[in-house]
Parts: sequence; structure tokens; C-alpha cells
Amino acid sequence: MNGPFDRVLLEPLRQIYFQEALIGGCLIAVACGVIGCFVILRRMAFLGDALAHAMLAGVTAGYLFMKLLFDVEAHSPAMLIGSLLAAIVTVGMIGGVARLSRIKEDAAIGIMYTGIFAIGGALASMFAKYVHVDLLHFITGQVLAVSDTDLWFSAIVAAGVLTVVILLFRHLQITTFDPVMAASIGVPVVAIDYLLTTCTSLVVVCAVQMVGVILVVGLLVTPAASAYLLCDRLSRMLMTSAALGVTGIIGGLYLSLWMNIAGGSAIVLFITAQFLVVFAIAPRYGLIADWRRKRQMVPQTLVEDVLRCIQKSRDGGVSMKTLQTHIEARLDAIARAVQNMQRRDLIELSGDSIALTEDGKLEAKRILRAHRLWETYLQHVGLPESQLHEQAHLLEHVHDEDAVDYLDEKLGHPLTDPHGAEIPEDFVHLVPGNRVSVSLLREGHTASIHRVGRKVTDERLQTGIVIRMGPRRGAGDIWSIILPDGAEIELSHAAADDLIVEVQ
Repeated sequence: MNGPFDRVLLEPLRQIYFQEALIGGCLIAVACGVIGCFVILRRMAFLGDALAHAMLAGVTAGYLFMKLLFDVEAHSPAMLIGSLLAAIVTVGMIGGVARLSRIKEDAAIGIMYTGIFAIGGALASMFAKYVHVDLLHFITGQVLAVSDTDLWFSAIVAAGVLTVVILLFRHLQITTFDPVMAASIGVPVVAIDYLLTTCTSLVVVCAVQMVGVILVVGLLVTPAASAYLLCDRLSRMLMTSAALGVTGIIGGLYLSLWMNIAGGSAIVLFITAQFLVVFAIAPRYGLIADWRRKRQMVPQTLVEDVLRCIQKSRDGGVSMKTLQTHIEARLDAIARAVQNMQRRDLIELSGDSIALTEDGKLEAKRILRAHRLWETYLQHVGLPESQLHEQAHLLEHVHDEDAVDYLDEKLGHPLTDPHGAEIPEDFVHLVPGNRVSVSLLREGHTASIHRVGRKVTDERLQTGIVIRMGPRRGAGDIWSIILPDGAEIELSHAAADDLIVEVQ
């Protein structure tokens, strides 16, 4: 007496129709999986859908050709050849419209495939008494009724496609990832593109026999998309996609028998379920991995808050308890920030004390400079003084060097913030050997004059002499320069900007 395992899994394998469906389906799944990788990487998924719909015209034309000339109905080879010709014509027309007009390729695909699909519908209507195409099977496929002709055609197509991919793998790889470089080294990019499109047409024609015109894109794209989430190398992606296509065929056929649904629909349901599982659990690119990365990620704003907190401590070090008291974040988030900063050599730990390294001090100084410049700017635009610190704390994290330099220039290189605290100097640019405008220098800096602009009118300032900066005067808008002989020259902001020196 047969057990449940035998009835559910082994009994179908003893049926000829199921064996033929497995063989044919697996052949096409391998071909679709391999070509689908290039379809995914080249963003050609819509083209597969277009080719599948255009096949109606080919099927109808092939049927009419055999019926009207030879009085033979439902001649599979003729309909397959007609389908292939319709696919090739569709590809040619799409390429022609895209290359010879300003119409983009996606629009050209939509125009051409709907037009050719409409031609097929028109032919089927005009010659309804001659054409007896099973539209239901054309839409949903008939994988459990595969003929010997279909099997042979599938085998030839799969062998041909795999041969092309193996022999031209390097050419396909470079034209997929860098077509400009491929063309520059003599690879015939256009010929490779047309060859790949022809292979896509062949596998689509075969796949429509299995899963139908509506679901063919699923078989072509979904296993490849799953493999794309699992692999970083093209060679591994090709093999993984083919394997997922085969498991999709096997699982889909069993699902079709168990649930008594159309084979094509069951196959695409199964490979879609595979994709959703991969999408969730893929080690590097899945939802769970992404969630874990985000959970472990340390926000830069939190790192900067920790730097500021340590910098403000009087003895140069703080404890975790102090950080938790002054920073609005969970303890585990602060701990991760501290670990991250230690790996980046921004802090050093000594017992319970956390102190800044030299790199950490520079980074903290950069943030402090941004904070005080933002406070000065916000006061300049009229923000109430009670709100200056809070708003500047939010904006200090925008400490891109160009943005901070822009603020500094627009504010006239202020020395102090609205509370009277000193604004750190531009230590990024003020390093020996750099050429900067005198307006960036602070009292005590020395530099040699590199270029004297037109706005500098004092003839004592000549190229090559070494100057020393004196104190700023007025409201901070007068720069004093001390010459080698002790004489002092005062410059306006505009003149100081126009005097370029080399920092010593």
C-alpha cells in the first residue's frame, strides 16, 4: 500500500507527462536563469514582456501560413518560427525607433510591442474561421502538456544559449558593466547587444510555451533577481539563477498538482515565493541584514555629540555615566558610538575615563568651530538669543568644510561668537606651505606675501616679504599687518581677502 510520501512525491514522477514537463521546464529554466541575469543587469525586463506579447502576431501568422498554404492546423514548428520572427522584428523596430528618433527605448518598447500585439489580435479576428489558437493556454501556458517537438526545441535553445554565454562570457561581462570601455578596446558592443537580444527572444519563445505570455517575465527575471541579492560575482550569479529556476520549475509543478491550478501560474508563484524568502534572509542584501546594519550603525550626529561632551570636560576625560547624563540617547547607542570612535582612533580609554586622541581633538575642534559660526550666523539673521544654542546644535552637524568656509567668509571671519567665546581658527587651511588670503590669519601668525591684489593700495606690501599679523581692530573688520621693520599697516576686509600669502 502506497504511503503519503509515495503518493505525493513519487507517484507524479512515474507519469510521462510529468517527466516531460520536468525536463522541458528545467531546460528552459536554466536558459531563462542565465539570460535573465543579463536582463536584470542591463535593465531589460520590459523588453522580455514586449517580446512575449509580440509573439501573438507570430503564432497567428504561423498558423495562417500552414492553414492557408498546406491546410494543416496547429503546426507547432511553424508557430514557433513565426513567434521567433515576430520577436526579432519587434527588437529591430524598437532599436530602430530608439536610434533614429528622440524617443527613448522604454517608450519605443511600449509603442512597438503593443502595435505588434494588436496586429496579432487583428489577424486572429479577421481570420477567425481559420485560426483556432487556444488563447487560454497562450496566456497561462501548458507546461503539463509539453510535446516532443517542444522538448527538442527547448533543448536546442538551451544548448545554444549556454554555448553563446560560455564562449562570449568576457564580452558579455564587459559590455554589460562598462560598454564605453568595451567599445574603446574594440569589442563589437552593438553586435553583442543584438546577439543577447536574439538569445532573449529565443528563451522567451520557449518560456511562453511553458508559463504563458503573462507570466514569462517572472520566469525570466525573478530567479535572476533572487541571485542578484545573493551574489556579487557574475559567474556565481549565473549558476545561482539557473539553480533557482530549476527549483522553481520542480516546486511549481508539484504545487500545480497539489492545488489543481495552471502549471505556469504555479511555477511563477513558487519562484516569487523563493524571491520573497531570499529578499528577507539574503546575508548581505536582505531585509534582515539591512535591519541589522541599521541597528548597529552609529549616527554621525551621536559621534559628534560625544566628541563635544568630552571636549567640554575640564580634566580632558569623561565617564560613560557622564556621557549618558549629557547626551540624549540610549546607553547601548552611546556604547556603540564609543566603540566606533575607538576603532577610528578618535578616543582612548583609560580605566573608566574616555579621552580624545589628537585626531579626536581636531574633529572636536572642527565641530566647535561650526557650532560657533552657526550661532554667529543665526544671530546675524535675527534669531532670538535664547534659541541660538539649540538651533546651532542642530546645524553644527553640517560641518562640511566648504559650507563652514562660506559662513566664515560671509560673516567677515569673526573672532568670537555671540556669547563672547572664541571661534577656533581655520586650522584646515592654516598649515605651513598653504597659500591663503590674509583675512584667514589670526594675531601672531607669520607668512610671506605671494601675490598682491588690486585692492591692496599700500606699496610697502611687496611679494616675498615676511609679515606678522597684529590684533584685529574696530569691530573686527580691520586687519593689522606688521612689516619686518616694525611698521604697521591696516587693511579692510576686501583688501585682506585680496592679499595672498604663504603660511609659515
